[in-house]
Amino acid sequence: MLKQEPPPQATPASSGDGDEEALFAECLRRAQAFLASQPTHIPHLLPPPPQTHIPDSQTAIVSSAMADTGQKRKRSSEMVRVSIRRPLDKLHFLQQVRRTRAVFESLRLYISKVEDEARAQGFWGKKGSSAMNAAALMLRQGLWLNREVRVVGPILGTRVGDVFFFRIELCVVGLHGQVQAGIDHVAAGGSATGEPIATSVVVSGGYEDDDDRGDTLIYTGHGGRAPSQLRHSLDQKLAGGNLALERSMAYGVEVRVIRGLKTMLSPSGRLYVYDGVYRVNRCWSEPGKSGFIVFKFELSRIENQPKLGSIAIKLAEELKFNMLRARPRGILALDLSSGRETLPVSVFNDVDADDAPLRFEYLPRRPSPAAGGCSCAGDCTGDGCGCTARNGGELPYDAGGALLRGRPLVHECGSHCRCSQLTCKNRVTQRGLRTRLEVFKSWERGWGVRPLEVIRAGSFVCELTGVVVVDDLRRPGMVNPNRFTPRWAEWGNLTRVLPNYHPPPACLLPPLEFALDVSRGRNVACYLARSHSPNVFVQLVVRGHDGGPLQPHLMVFALESIPPMRELSVDYGVGEGWTVVH
Repeated sequence: MLKQEPPPQATPASSGDGDEEALFAECLRRAQAFLASQPTHIPHLLPPPPQTHIPDSQTAIVSSAMADTGQKRKRSSEMVRVSIRRPLDKLHFLQQVRRTRAVFESLRLYISKVEDEARAQGFWGKKGSSAMNAAALMLRQGLWLNREVRVVGPILGTRVGDVFFFRIELCVVGLHGQVQAGIDHVAAGGSATGEPIATSVVVSGGYEDDDDRGDTLIYTGHGGRAPSQLRHSLDQKLAGGNLALERSMAYGVEVRVIRGLKTMLSPSGRLYVYDGVYRVNRCWSEPGKSGFIVFKFELSRIENQPKLGSIAIKLAEELKFNMLRARPRGILALDLSSGRETLPVSVFNDVDADDAPLRFEYLPRRPSPAAGGCSCAGDCTGDGCGCTARNGGELPYDAGGALLRGRPLVHECGSHCRCSQLTCKNRVTQRGLRTRLEVFKSWERGWGVRPLEVIRAGSFVCELTGVVVVDDLRRPGMVNPNRFTPRWAEWGNLTRVLPNYHPPPACLLPPLEFALDVSRGRNVACYLARSHSPNVFVQLVVRGHDGGPLQPHLMVFALESIPPMRELSVDYGVGEGWTVVH
């Protein structure tokens, strides 16, 4: 059951520190500015009013409404530790965080697309921050998590190793409440003793005196340098976040540690990894490398937690590098597809002698029976594309290939379309794997699939293939597409954020009268684990103007941002599924 235990020193308080209030005010300002500046003709966001802009009176109403809701949703200073025991409770919070993150990322993608469309038509000249605007709109609707209380220790629904592409997303889920400051804490007014208490820190290599050894961390306090400089120019003081960390040590309050890593794979240039909770062991001050006084904190990782997420990322990189030079121990095959995929699919088993995946014919993709297509001469970004028209008049993907929102059926261009197969933006799933995947064996679940790279939410992962059959669909080894739960409806559903947002056009599909026989041929997707809280989902996709029996492709997309080495799972409904595979 759900259990809340306040730390010994914590009591409710009415206000937080200045940084928190500034973040709150900035988010509300951004939400108001974004809504007020929308070109009214952009589809699916706001219904077109008679005016060409939002009048001042309407803007005032929006501002007033946000001021009212914002006042009610200020972040509390009441601190609690939260623990759960029942598996159903864990599943509930896991799904809550997953849905919140899905709303954030799909909203960010959609805002970026709307801004690009508006800029192309001369409305805006400057590109905004889609991540901050998405967070602001979610705050306005009260969708940020853990604002009612300040949670000490782990955040329910988050897992060690979770990855985030934007710093503001840490605030949305409640892992860290500061966009810039490295130490998040409850101000002195939130403590019965009148002392600040730290709840989390972000380690991103911003201070030259930091010493990060993984399970042990020497963390340099904040202050004493300009924001754009690594070296200190002033003495630090035992105040604010520094004092909060020292008081957390005195009271034995654990802190969450998030590591920021530089990467070209993130649109923000950084990847943030949650690495669990640490205790503060020591605090001291000394001259730093620049000669000025700095405060240092020794943090050690609390026992019995999963392995460090940042270590898993480095391990995956080393594994990919080592496979280029030699066959590491446990690798049964460097490429299960024998070159038929765009990226190699390795097979790993250090559990037993089972080599079952090597005994099947590998089917990288299923041919499309499309008999017609669009007559576009370019990349299908215009209004005259017949395939785009079947998607409600819009491309289903953004410029980076991420699915903007799930649909009952996505129409891509096909082999009979005249558009370029290289530049058309409506051929995402036809270009093969974009992430290195590995089929692996575990003691607990048998064969599964894990990525060797970070997968961004909304990204195409792989196609689920097999031999198409239209009779005797219930025999063992069959994958029935009707049994996949409609998780696609969760991805890109923005009705909780934008009340006037138009969902995808309704498309009532008849039952699909075919199945995939994976007892004769299969690919990497056939080893996906089954879960009622999955991190990937199946999206039905057809190519071109298919005039024959409806036999869409089963395409797998990421429902959340997935770190390397984390098992991929899909919701295949109730029952055993394709028992021959596992």
